[in-house]
Amino acid sequence: MLKVWGRKNSINVQKVMWCVGELGLEHERIDAGLEYGVINDASFRELNPNGLVPTIEDNGSIVWESHAIVRYLSAVYGSGSLWPENPMMRSLADRWMDWLYTYFFISHRVVFWGLIRTPEAERDMDAIKVQIEEGGNRLKVLNAQLEGKSFVAGESLTIGDIPMGCMTHRWFTMDIDRPSLPNVEAWLARLRERPAFVEHVSSIPLS
Repeated sequence: MLKVWGRKNSINVQKVMWCVGELGLEHERIDAGLEYGVINDASFRELNPNGLVPTIEDNGSIVWESHAIVRYLSAVYGSGSLWPENPMMRSLADRWMDWLYTYFFISHRVVFWGLIRTPEAERDMDAIKVQIEEGGNRLKVLNAQLEGKSFVAGESLTIGDIPMGCMTHRWFTMDIDRPSLPNVEAWLARLRERPAFVEHVSSIPLS
């Protein structure tokens, strides 16, 4: 059985669990990280020397790093669905996974950590305001990509939607100003109708 180590409120674990849910995989999730500990145990460090979640074990194969796990599970169990068979379509989905970390992650991290995980008296509001604006501008690129499409790579959910969907959901859940992004909002609405997204992402409070 597939084993997944990681607490359910970790955005990186949510990426993996949403993927697991879409693929309908039998699995066991083991709470790990922060208050659950586990990640510094010698047995866990043998699986992942970085001591981070998520980490998975699948039929004896160990995989860590959330995007690598999503790619692995989709390639093994989701060929033709989450993992497009057409190489060009797959590259399109794949590049949006990379775009997330290259362009949007920095803004998200500053804003999320600043507003959700930092006491109000300790917040750097100048930095937060700058990244709220930067993040909104970067999401305009995604908005353009979604013009005329249901999902980032076309008309079906792929690996490209999973990390982006998790992080964009958080961005739209926070009480911040955002530019008009009608295509992104419509895409998020579609994601929020998916049972696996609700179970593993949108039903879990920000923390």
